[in-house]
Amino acid sequence: MFDMADTPWLTIIGIGEDGVNGLSASAKAALAQAELVTGATRHLALLPDLKCAVEPWPVPFGDGVTRLLAHRGKRVAMLVSGDPFWFGAGTSITRHLDPGEWVANPAPSTFGLAASRLGWPIEETSCVGLHAAPFTRLRQHIVPGRRAIVLVRDGAAVVGLARYLSDLGFGQSRLHILEALGGPRERVRDIAAADLDDDGIVHPVAVGIVYAGQGKVVPRTAGLPDTWFDHDGQLTKRPVRALTLSALAPKPGETLWDIGAGSGSIGIEWLLAHPSTHATAFEADPIRASRAESNAAALGVDRLRVIRGRAPEALEGHAAPDAVFVGGGVSEAVLETLWARLPAGARLVANAVTLESEALLARWHGLKGGTLLRLDLSEASPLGTRRGWRASYPVVQWSVTL
Repeated sequence: MFDMADTPWLTIIGIGEDGVNGLSASAKAALAQAELVTGATRHLALLPDLKCAVEPWPVPFGDGVTRLLAHRGKRVAMLVSGDPFWFGAGTSITRHLDPGEWVANPAPSTFGLAASRLGWPIEETSCVGLHAAPFTRLRQHIVPGRRAIVLVRDGAAVVGLARYLSDLGFGQSRLHILEALGGPRERVRDIAAADLDDDGIVHPVAVGIVYAGQGKVVPRTAGLPDTWFDHDGQLTKRPVRALTLSALAPKPGETLWDIGAGSGSIGIEWLLAHPSTHATAFEADPIRASRAESNAAALGVDRLRVIRGRAPEALEGHAAPDAVFVGGGVSEAVLETLWARLPAGARLVANAVTLESEALLARWHGLKGGTLLRLDLSEASPLGTRRGWRASYPVVQWSVTL
């Protein structure tokens, strides 16, 4: 372990397009005292000639971590973009270090620079990093009249982003294309997403978006309309899904197991509840498993991990979750496995439609307690020239905290 009394050997320095002129006195002092300076070639080019050793950071980024750690004990300065800990490289490095091994000198973030150019209140603006993430991560943020600042990989990604918005029906969105902010190459342009076809956009680039259009907006409450999910009928329907999510009660940072996931709707809505949640879906049918992945991608929740396999065997080797939903294939073996593996305080919710599954849940409710509900739903539908109630199969739901 690193001795916290020691002077940190690594200084992480945020740098902008204005180069050394934008650095603080402490950052300049760290560079002057460094035995080694490392960073992306673009960042190194922003500095005057250095007297110490210089080592360009490799691509992909992860390949440089081991090389950096090999210099532990030297005075090392690492250059990164802007604020290292806001969609930056900082945590990719410090997760490998002990407290006291490093100190950081952040520069203004690209988000801050963009907001200052556009005059937008940053606390009311969605800030999203898409350097290595799909455009679908924006999906739940797209609401006409709302604003976002998005970091993208390069100019081609800006064109792809505009096409993505147009394909969703939001081609009227205004894009503020912010190139090389804070430096001599800075340029800001304004254009509708549907009109953008420019591939001459300079890196680094951010995009300010004012959403506009007639596309569908993702609701933020539990129980999305069934039409948001591609399915083959293996879907927890909207009213039951809303009640199921209420019973599962997702909290920030928690993980769900969705057993017998079908279309993945429960796991996906769990992930929509908060950006820090995680979910693992277990589905034996490979077609349904792929469909669950596609549904998650379409709704912008790429944190859904899909395991192709049947419970309880497929559960082996996975860290215990905070909550479990059993929507398909509830059995004695599954419940016994869950009861043996789940920690105290974990929440279990199981839905049953068949008489056999209903009897199983009723017996476990008698043994273990919890809440047992019977959900009878009917929907108005045509009946000759009038209307009548069309009943769905009743659903029995058992929820319990271990």
